[in-house]
Amino acid sequence: MWSGAISFGLVNVPVKLFSAVSRKTVRFHQLNGETGNRIQQKRVDPETGEEVAYEQIVKGYELTRDRYVVINPDELDALDPERTRTIDIEDFVDLDDIDPVYYDHPYYLVPDTGATKAYGLLLNAMQESGKVAIARVVLRSKEQLVAIRPAGDVLMMETMIFADEVVPTDELDGLPEAKELKASARELKMAQQLIDSLSSEFDPAKYHDEYREKVLGLIERKAQGEEIAVQPEAPEPAKVPDLMAALEASLAAVKGDPDSDGDGDGKKRASGGKSRSKGKEKAKA
Repeated sequence: MWSGAISFGLVNVPVKLFSAVSRKTVRFHQLNGETGNRIQQKRVDPETGEEVAYEQIVKGYELTRDRYVVINPDELDALDPERTRTIDIEDFVDLDDIDPVYYDHPYYLVPDTGATKAYGLLLNAMQESGKVAIARVVLRSKEQLVAIRPAGDVLMMETMIFADEVVPTDELDGLPEAKELKASARELKMAQQLIDSLSSEFDPAKYHDEYREKVLGLIERKAQGEEIAVQPEAPEPAKVPDLMAALEASLAAVKGDPDSDGDGDGKKRASGGKSRSKGKEKAKA
């Protein structure tokens, strides 16, 4: 979707850009419920009721209600960043220093013809240093802040959110004070045991968009003429007044252990369960 070069000091690394994700969304069209005809969107002047031709439409920035500053396309074009074909690295930072909230859209950077050696040099150097490159690039006439990082044998580039676009936590209503968030040592121990019991290696293939799958299944069944019964609204989850009781019950459910007093070590119990399972397997063999 784009080709250019990574500017790394005086070294240029020619690359090609590919989107790293393909969004899977179910799209619907708006239809007339009586005729089944697809609805057309028209641009209409609310005062005259007449349709406005596309070439007559201008951009307006609202200052106050019904008061706009009109901006011409030529004025916007004059502000466009220079259409360079380079990804200009400005800084190298530690990956842990970047809060994931700043990431937007991921891309793959692939070496262009004849750039394999230079690409490999940058990739290996970044792998050795453990650093992430912060750079700027112009995509679709807009300057983007990006992070470049190694991901196996390929460089990934992620467009980033600017700092003033991130909502500060002090603007959130109802956020409790730090002293209200303190947990007791016993509660913390129980919660950690629950986390340990549920811990595993991340496998992205394990997770599916279950809602999208249900929607596609609904569409297929209705297309085949099946009558669909409307499901009742799900009840709200019950509020648990006793936090310790909820933690103990959760641990017991995860471990299948009737003893929910929380005095044991979660890791030892989990490993003990595995050992018992292995013992049974050996006995069967």
